[in-house]
Amino acid sequence: MKNQRELSDPITLRVPADILAEIEEIAEVCERTRSWVFVRALKSYLASEGREVLEIAKARREMANGEAYDLDDVISEVAKVVKGAAA
Repeated sequence: MKNQRELSDPITLRVPADILAEIEEIAEVCERTRSWVFVRALKSYLASEGREVLEIAKARREMANGEAYDLDDVISEVAKVVKGAAA
Protein backbone atom coordinates (compact mmCIF):
# COMPACT_ATOMS: atom_id res chain seq x y z
CA MET A 1 0.00 0.00 0.00
CA LYS A 2 1.30 3.44 -0.99
CA ASN A 3 2.15 5.89 1.81
CA GLN A 4 -0.48 8.64 1.49
CA ARG A 5 -0.85 11.83 3.46
CA GLU A 6 -4.08 12.52 5.26
CA LEU A 7 -6.26 14.71 3.08
CA SER A 8 -8.54 17.51 4.16
CA ASP A 9 -12.20 17.73 3.35
CA PRO A 10 -12.76 19.18 -0.13
CA ILE A 11 -12.57 22.98 -0.33
CA THR A 12 -14.13 25.43 -2.76
CA LEU A 13 -11.80 27.91 -4.39
CA ARG A 14 -12.54 30.62 -6.94
CA VAL A 15 -9.62 31.64 -9.12
CA PRO A 16 -9.34 33.92 -12.14
CA ALA A 17 -10.24 32.09 -15.34
CA ASP A 18 -6.79 32.63 -16.89
CA ILE A 19 -5.06 31.03 -13.90
CA LEU A 20 -7.43 28.07 -13.97
CA ALA A 21 -6.74 27.66 -17.68
CA GLU A 22 -3.00 27.48 -16.98
CA ILE A 23 -3.55 25.02 -14.11
CA GLU A 24 -5.63 22.81 -16.37
CA GLU A 25 -3.06 22.96 -19.16
CA ILE A 26 -0.23 22.06 -16.78
CA ALA A 27 -2.30 19.20 -15.35
CA GLU A 28 -2.97 17.87 -18.83
CA VAL A 29 0.64 18.10 -19.95
CA CYS A 30 1.83 16.39 -16.74
CA GLU A 31 -0.99 13.85 -16.88
CA ARG A 32 -1.99 14.87 -13.37
CA THR A 33 -5.08 16.32 -11.72
CA ARG A 34 -5.79 19.98 -11.10
CA SER A 35 -5.55 19.22 -7.39
CA TRP A 36 -2.02 17.91 -7.87
CA VAL A 37 -0.99 21.15 -9.62
CA PHE A 38 -2.67 23.30 -6.95
CA VAL A 39 -0.93 21.41 -4.14
CA ARG A 40 2.46 21.79 -5.88
CA ALA A 41 1.83 25.53 -6.32
CA LEU A 42 0.80 25.92 -2.69
CA LYS A 43 3.85 24.00 -1.47
CA SER A 44 6.07 26.31 -3.52
CA TYR A 45 4.37 29.38 -2.02
CA LEU A 46 4.62 28.01 1.52
CA ALA A 47 8.33 27.26 1.05
CA SER A 48 9.14 30.80 -0.02
CA GLU A 49 6.79 33.73 0.59
CA GLY A 50 4.65 31.85 3.08
CA ARG A 51 7.73 30.92 5.13
CA GLU A 52 8.79 34.57 5.18
CA VAL A 53 5.34 35.65 6.42
CA LEU A 54 5.55 33.12 9.27
CA GLU A 55 9.10 34.19 10.18
CA ILE A 56 8.04 37.86 10.33
CA ALA A 57 5.05 36.96 12.53
CA LYS A 58 7.37 34.99 14.85
CA ALA A 59 9.82 37.90 15.06
CA ARG A 60 6.98 40.29 15.92
CA ARG A 61 5.81 37.95 18.71
CA GLU A 62 9.35 37.73 20.06
CA MET A 63 9.68 41.52 20.01
CA ALA A 64 6.35 41.91 21.80
CA ASN A 65 7.60 39.44 24.45
CA GLY A 66 10.83 41.38 24.92
CA GLU A 67 12.92 38.72 23.21
CA ALA A 68 14.71 41.18 20.93
CA TYR A 69 17.84 43.32 20.97
CA ASP A 70 18.09 47.04 20.27
CA LEU A 71 19.97 47.61 16.99
CA ASP A 72 22.11 50.39 18.49
CA ASP A 73 23.20 48.05 21.30
CA VAL A 74 24.10 45.33 18.81
CA ILE A 75 26.12 47.76 16.67
CA SER A 76 27.93 49.01 19.77
CA GLU A 77 28.83 45.45 20.84
CA VAL A 78 30.05 44.57 17.33
CA ALA A 79 32.18 47.72 17.25
CA LYS A 80 33.77 46.71 20.59
CA VAL A 81 34.53 43.22 19.29
CA VAL A 82 36.03 44.58 16.07
CA LYS A 83 38.05 47.15 17.97
CA GLY A 84 39.35 44.43 20.31
CA ALA A 85 40.25 42.15 17.41
CA ALA A 86 42.22 44.94 15.75
CA ALA A 87 44.28 45.60 18.87
